[in-house]
Amino acid sequence: MTEYNPRAMLSPAHRLTLRALLDRIIPPDEDPGAWEAGVGDYLLRQLSGDLRAELDHYRAGLEALEAEALAVAGSTFTALPPAEQDALLRRVEAGDVVHAWPVDPAQFFALAVQHAVEGYYSDPGNGGNRDGASWRMIGFVPRRLEDGPA
Repeated sequence: MTEYNPRAMLSPAHRLTLRALLDRIIPPDEDPGAWEAGVGDYLLRQLSGDLRAELDHYRAGLEALEAEALAVAGSTFTALPPAEQDALLRRVEAGDVVHAWPVDPAQFFALAVQHAVEGYYSDPGNGGNRDGASWRMIGFVPRRLEDGPA
């Protein structure tokens, strides 16, 4: 039996678009953005498990996002400057699109936001929040189980 590779679930183009999308939802600043904090790893892990039913939805949404950017801005989403990516995502969030999407654009965006937040703030054992980056950002210091009850 061959080992399952969650990275093979999305093409390299899908992963580039996913990275750009996640980093606009939670952009890097003095703290890590979504991708650097492991949200992509979290999402790939979830899409290979509990969220497996959402995989085709993600593929279709990522492809539609690129097509929307081409239709509106004449460039791929990943090549747009951050401000133009944000403007496009505001339109997608509102469902105000010009390209025919195979999935509901607002629903796709809401799902991506939900999963970005889950991955960013979840326990690092779930694949996101690499090295507890978001926890440090908000000043949360997790207690170790061996420290006993609070």
